Parts: sequence; structure tokens; C-alpha cells
Amino acid sequence: MTYLWLKAGHIIFVIFWMAGLFMLPRLFVYHQEAPEGSEEAAKFAEREQKLLKIILLPSIIVVWVLGIALAIVLDAWSQGWLHAKLLLVLILSGYHGYMSAYAKKLAHGERSLSGKQLRLLNEVPGLAVAIIVVLVIVKPF
Repeated sequence: MTYLWLKAGHIIFVIFWMAGLFMLPRLFVYHQEAPEGSEEAAKFAEREQKLLKIILLPSIIVVWVLGIALAIVLDAWSQGWLHAKLLLVLILSGYHGYMSAYAKKLAHGERSLSGKQLRLLNEVPGLAVAIIVVLVIVKPF
């Protein structure tokens, strides 16, 4: 029964985390389209910070804690699919950190990425989560 509760919690918080990772780059696009220093740009910076602190940060922490707990319960440390999944989750965690840092830059008026680049970056979590789901469900190795 513990396994099922861990799994349910893990999936719920993965959904929260992915929703936030999908939403953040879209907010960045709208933020960059707002005139620099405007009230609109300030509102987007505030929304981005709320998304990061209220949804993304707690979600990533819970995802990691419950994911590690699941790996322990399953004793899956020697399984190849888990190694591949962990690599992808590390990449997603790095992406999360990168986007977090970009939010700070954007809040200070630095706009180093184009809207097109942000739209492309928005595809990273979708691709990663699709591969992760296949690894977890199919367990190809």
C-alpha cells in the first residue's frame, strides 16, 4: 500500500512540475513582448516569481523525494531504465534551474533570448516527459 501512495504522490507532483515548466517559458514570451520597465512587464515578473516559488520549487522537491523513495521501495537501482530516467530528470532539473535564472535576468531587464528561442525551449519538458513515461511503463532495459 505504501508503494501505491508514493506512486500516486509522485505522479501528482510530476504533473504540477511539468505544468509549471510548460507555463514558465510562455510567461517569458509575453513578458518580453511587454515594453521594458512597464507596469505590464513588472506584472509578468511577479507572476513568474509566484509560479517558481509556489508551484515549481515545492513540486521539484516532492518529485525528487518521492521518486527516490519509490526507487528504494522497488529496489530499482540496478535497472537500466531507472538510470536513463534519472539522467532525464537531472536534465529537467537543470532546465528548471536555467529557467529560474532566466526569470531573474528578465526581471532585471535582460532579454538575452528571443521569443522563438523561448518557444523552442518550451518543447524540452514535453520531449523529456514523453521519453520518461516510455522508460517507466515499457522498461526497455
